[in-house]
Amino acid sequence: MAIALSTLVEEADAFLNASRINDYCPNGLQVEGRPQVSRIVSGVTASQALIEAAIEAEADVLLVHHGYFWKGENPCVTGMKQRRLKALLANDISLLAYHLPLDVHPEVGNNVQLARQLGIVVEGLLEPENPRTVGLVGSLEEPMSAADFARHVQQALGREPLLVEGDGLIRRVGWCTGGGQGYIDQAIAAGVDLYLTGEASEQTFHSARENGVSFIAAGHHATERYGVQALGDYLARRFALEHLFIDCPNPI
Repeated sequence: MAIALSTLVEEADAFLNASRINDYCPNGLQVEGRPQVSRIVSGVTASQALIEAAIEAEADVLLVHHGYFWKGENPCVTGMKQRRLKALLANDISLLAYHLPLDVHPEVGNNVQLARQLGIVVEGLLEPENPRTVGLVGSLEEPMSAADFARHVQQALGREPLLVEGDGLIRRVGWCTGGGQGYIDQAIAAGVDLYLTGEASEQTFHSARENGVSFIAAGHHATERYGVQALGDYLARRFALEHLFIDCPNPI
């Protein structure tokens, strides 16, 4: 079955409430391809490797979390950007990208989907008074040591995480997928035993260690594989389309 590209984009925009979220990039249709869609390929980042895989899979739409045209980047279509756009346009493939709308969505969002992967019970926002907050807080069904939880994360995500051990068992968890290490102070204020994100900065170690909180950096890519898959599955079910998630591993 095929549907109009415009119909797919309208549904995705509305489902993610994309127009109401201020972001660092445009959300929605970033590159327009063929007008009819029957096959979606999804992935985390619209890298050259993912584009080539989408071409091989004969995708009509490439659906990603990390697309193009970020604020502050050089707008010139040269080098890597030229090669990526040329490949999409030459093969008539549309690029559909959602950044913060995909992080915060309560059903298919990266943070909610990561919680499902790790068995964390979602309890609320990391900053309840801040409607723009991205991170969440929740609890484990059974307390465990930081080392045991790190092993659990490794098994679930297939990647060894960076662990800074704090004091005591892990019951209450705060998390934000991707590059959310800057939220560690908010997580500490929320009374978590462990804060999990994708990346770490130099000062993250000191914040965790000096406050007795455990910290895990499980990989930007690894923590954000699940939202775009869930969104692709939703759109495929909604319109009876084909959907294929393609993982191009990234150790960062």
